[in-house]
Amino acid sequence: MKQILKTFLFTTSLAIVLFACEKVGPLAVYKNGVSATLQASATTIAPKVADSLTTAVTFTWSDPQYATNASTVKYVLQVDSSGRNFSNAASIVLTNKASYAFVAKDLNAILLSLGFKYNTAYKVDVRIVSSYANNNDQIASNVLTLTMTPYVIPPKVTPPSSKTLFLVGSATAGGWNNPVPVPTQQFTRVDSVTYQGKFYLIGGQQYLALPVNGDWSNKYSVANNNAFGLAKGGDFGYNLSDNFPGPAVTGIYIIKFDFQSGKFTVTLDKEYASLYVPGGYQNWTPANAPMLASTAKDGNYSGYVYFSAASEFKLTNQPDWAGIGYGAGAAGKISTSGGNLSVASAGYYLINANTVTNDYSATKTTWGVVGAFSGWGGNPDTQLTYSNGKWTGTLVLGAESELKFRANSDWGINLGDDGGDGVLEGGGANLKYGAGTYNVVLNLSNAGYYTYSVTKQ
Repeated sequence: MKQILKTFLFTTSLAIVLFACEKVGPLAVYKNGVSATLQASATTIAPKVADSLTTAVTFTWSDPQYATNASTVKYVLQVDSSGRNFSNAASIVLTNKASYAFVAKDLNAILLSLGFKYNTAYKVDVRIVSSYANNNDQIASNVLTLTMTPYVIPPKVTPPSSKTLFLVGSATAGGWNNPVPVPTQQFTRVDSVTYQGKFYLIGGQQYLALPVNGDWSNKYSVANNNAFGLAKGGDFGYNLSDNFPGPAVTGIYIIKFDFQSGKFTVTLDKEYASLYVPGGYQNWTPANAPMLASTAKDGNYSGYVYFSAASEFKLTNQPDWAGIGYGAGAAGKISTSGGNLSVASAGYYLINANTVTNDYSATKTTWGVVGAFSGWGGNPDTQLTYSNGKWTGTLVLGAESELKFRANSDWGINLGDDGGDGVLEGGGANLKYGAGTYNVVLNLSNAGYYTYSVTKQ
């Protein structure tokens, strides 16, 4: 038995040795290709929208002379902004080709994807990269630098012929009042198909976009405002059935309308924290109560509330009674376990409350206009009258004058406009107007976002 096993092992080993020594034929070796020479039928390409289905430019290239059949050679035609070394190139993969004709609409789409603006000429680099089918031996051609101009394609939604756009609705500072206050509720026209603006929006409300201020005839809206996620953006159209749904949380938002794509976006810029002020003056209904705002979300809240009579009230951090409620604490304090807060008489009150330090105050205010025309307080302020959430009045200026708004004819509470954007800040910059008679509107009803208008009669 041992002898048989030895014989088997010897025979097997010999076979392995003989097999290992068998000579294998030489492997195939393919020569390297050469750089193709790229050419274009034009050096300046600027088709019009009417040419969208015609050939805008044709690229041709020479044979890179790879060893395999020419039909298997792979080509990648690359297009990119000039000088970027094709780091963000649009690429088209081709086989068995020696040319490629760009239809105008396809080339236009590439140019727009590169971030180019309509009707603006740009320098564009183009090259062809050849290789074997498995991507081996990649060789780039010469680079052509051409001038290309994208054209405006018909937008999905017709832009406003007025070249203006305005925001209106319960989500806005001006409510559904139309005409809307400007510039605080007017969009900026970025280009012929894009409008954008930064707006104060009240959480849980709705809005529309109007091409003409003061006109309800036409509007931009949505088909179904219950669509999931629509508060952050989506499809819009012309005279559709539903209002835009506003965001859930009050704050400052950037709204962008892209008429080219028929899409809008809503991006949070600054979120406000809110306290609601339910009380006897409004039937103790938190959901319908005025709000105080903490624009820095630091626990320091402020806002104006009109009480039609002496009233008790509370503060709550939700528009219902399920959240944290604040009542009266020690003098000048709020407490989560205290009784009701109160005001002794009707009036327009500035309420300040800090949920970190528990500090609290309620200051009754009346409002007026002061400035160089009144000797900055040497003469009586021009008093404004409160009605329906706004302070209004008439201001007569005999000559150009700087001016501000202030409460109780005192500098303790005064408002100016630092940005010249129609939004007031405490202690802000003076306003300036020439001689004339003006209608004045001061709106302090949106906590943390105070607006005004001064329009000449």
